Amino acid sequence: MSAKAFDVIVIGAGPGGYVAAIRAAQLGKNVCIVEREHLGGICLNWGCIPTKALLRSAEVFHLMHRAKEFGLKVEGASYDLDAVVARSRAVAKQLSGGIGHLMKKNKVSVVMGAATIPAKGRVSVKTDKGVEELTAPAIVLATGARARELPGLEADGDLVWTYKHALQPKRMPKKLLVIGSGAIGIEFASFFNTLGADVTVCEVMDRVLPVEDAEISAFAKKQFVKQGMKILEKTTVKKLDRKPGVGVTAHLESNGKTETAEFDTVISAVGIVGNVEGLGLEALGVKIDRTHVVTDEYCRTGVEGLYAIGDIAGAPWLAHKASHEGVMVAELIAGGHPHPIKPNSIAGCTYCHPQVASVGLTEAKAKEAGHDVKVGRFPFIGNGKAIALGESEGMIKTVFDAKTGELLGAHMVGAEVTELIQGYVVGRSLETTEEDLMNTVFPHPTLSEMMHEAVLDAYGRALHI
Repeated sequence: MSAKAFDVIVIGAGPGGYVAAIRAAQLGKNVCIVEREHLGGICLNWGCIPTKALLRSAEVFHLMHRAKEFGLKVEGASYDLDAVVARSRAVAKQLSGGIGHLMKKNKVSVVMGAATIPAKGRVSVKTDKGVEELTAPAIVLATGARARELPGLEADGDLVWTYKHALQPKRMPKKLLVIGSGAIGIEFASFFNTLGADVTVCEVMDRVLPVEDAEISAFAKKQFVKQGMKILEKTTVKKLDRKPGVGVTAHLESNGKTETAEFDTVISAVGIVGNVEGLGLEALGVKIDRTHVVTDEYCRTGVEGLYAIGDIAGAPWLAHKASHEGVMVAELIAGGHPHPIKPNSIAGCTYCHPQVASVGLTEAKAKEAGHDVKVGRFPFIGNGKAIALGESEGMIKTVFDAKTGELLGAHMVGAEVTELIQGYVVGRSLETTEEDLMNTVFPHPTLSEMMHEAVLDAYGRALHI
């Protein structure tokens, strides 16, 4: 059987892979994409998108309970968990179908199956019908990552869930333990807590949302506790005793002491591991460090013609970073001269209630890096639009280099901050200074005015506090 020849083969059709395929096709390349499960990858089918659909249902439910504040009447508000999940799955399905359409539109060949790379420039795909052999001078690895499983805390789909089980829950947890307070853990904690579960979040680090600025973490924690969540910091889950049909006894260790607590459901959200196995990477001479492929700033693996993008290529593990790397690699393959990606200018967004978003250095990291800093803060309570929305709990924080006026970082917690953060991201890309931001006219009444005020505050010029 002769191998099919392409210019570019992309392995994995998540937000990194399918975008790389589209961009390479736009640049005149003959492209094939290989996917073993779903077009759109985890992000679209089991991650970013369906979780946002669930969280939207929870947000509407939360607002129904606040109807009286807005002069409205809602009686007997309740929910149908199966219908909430069905809506989330329908949203994911619609978008996954859209990726198929984009592949056709851009004349990208799609092969469904599991890929291996037997030799440089060759890909072998095990499909339903047998094995397909493909060749290309450029191969892009975009195989993503999966949930990390810790010994003794492995998911069983019944008592202990991963994010996948939590997206299609068989039941509404009554007493839920969430292990890990990164974006995935805290979003599920927020969802189930809003729908009435008794939620405990356990974090091994000294604070929840540990990658965020310490002030933002503290503010978010206060809101979570106010909503009824129990937050355990510097606490390790040592083991889980499972009683099928009954629940789980969790052994929680903190400050050298171990206590037990009973839960009917556990969600494990303790990070991810890269999908590097079974591809034949070691034999090719690809360097792998803690389940991630080692690359240079242009996503090159060191093996000629082989690139790695997205989660498999390491932090930050974000869909938008993967997509951007996909475009950069496609342009590189086509002979272009793209800019490498600056991880420090990629925003992180967490869609819990309240939302959290950030870009650049935290105040602590900026000081560690030797910057003399100026810090500005502005509370939601000082913003007319926030009060009109009934969303007066929140804060925006900016960190500047005192000598140069460079915007080093921006950190937010509150309503819609995942939409607001992009203003500062653009600012960092354009190498903006505090003067540029101060001279920008922000529309009124908007939440974005707080971004202006947080800059003014860093220089002692805030107007509304």
